[in-house]
Amino acid sequence: MASDVEIAAMRRALELASRGPRSRNPQVGSVLLSPAGDVIADGWHHGAGTPHAEIDALSRLPRGAARGATAVVSLEPCNHTGRTGPCAVALIEAGVARVVYALADPGQHSGGGAERLRAAGIEVEGGVLEGEARELLDPWLTSRALGRPHVTVKWAQSLDGRAAAADGTSKWITGSTARADVHRRRAESDAIVVGSGTLLADDPALTARDGDALFPHQPVPVIIGSAPVPEGALVNRHPHAPLVYPTRDLAAVLDDLYDRGLHRVFVEGGPTLASAFVAAGLADRVLAYVAPTLLGGPRAALGDIGVPTISAQRRLDIEAIERLGSDLLIVARPPSESESH
Repeated sequence: MASDVEIAAMRRALELASRGPRSRNPQVGSVLLSPAGDVIADGWHHGAGTPHAEIDALSRLPRGAARGATAVVSLEPCNHTGRTGPCAVALIEAGVARVVYALADPGQHSGGGAERLRAAGIEVEGGVLEGEARELLDPWLTSRALGRPHVTVKWAQSLDGRAAAADGTSKWITGSTARADVHRRRAESDAIVVGSGTLLADDPALTARDGDALFPHQPVPVIIGSAPVPEGALVNRHPHAPLVYPTRDLAAVLDDLYDRGLHRVFVEGGPTLASAFVAAGLADRVLAYVAPTLLGGPRAALGDIGVPTISAQRRLDIEAIERLGSDLLIVARPPSESESH
């Protein structure tokens, strides 16, 4: 069982972890305790190619000063050689007597550090404040499992499946309660994505607003398409500089966003871009806001998604149905592989 001192050190390790940049690599913090329970060093991972948290903490001590110490780490020490060596080996060589970690490393190649430490005669305790560590690393864990950012595709539609009237006007299909819900979900995302056609047609600000104010956290605006962003576009006033990708290669865009630590991507539209993400199998969650109105005409909420016949339909699992004023929100996701067989 972890002691009160070790639990307090783990809280410190998690706070240190949060200082690190988000990227393909996890945010990790480490605290070294003397045999008497005093903090003798701490550290965190500062980004790709830099020392891992355990090494950062060890580097702050004279050689041999960590002998008999307890290493408290927010993520199980890694067991592989990448740009840096295995942290498990570094701890063994430093002579630590005990290692306490919060969350097991999910990596196929990087995991197994705890077993290696135990084999070297080091006492190991895992799962300390695991819930807090999982909450901190949830975006990274999800992206790690997918191999790319998690993508939510959102659209608003009439009851008959239209995203706009025949002349292209679409403000507003849904009511204020539904729109407020969209802004709250934007604020929970790392990036908000639109196509260049929507940018030119609607000139969206791509901010997350709480009434007339901005939410403290703002998603990074992302524009996909070849049309240049006008100098006077509202998006240029965004707290974050927009990222512009003049390409149709959605996988390449997501790969770059992953490198930047943008793990939760919110696709706002329009129908062409939403359809492209769905067709490519890159929609991990769908948010369909449905208004009790009829528009008719050709402006469908989705276009071609690669369903030539009914047997090829893309069935989804419903996660939730919410009433938002007079509108409905349907939250759905593709079934997992085990559920689809």
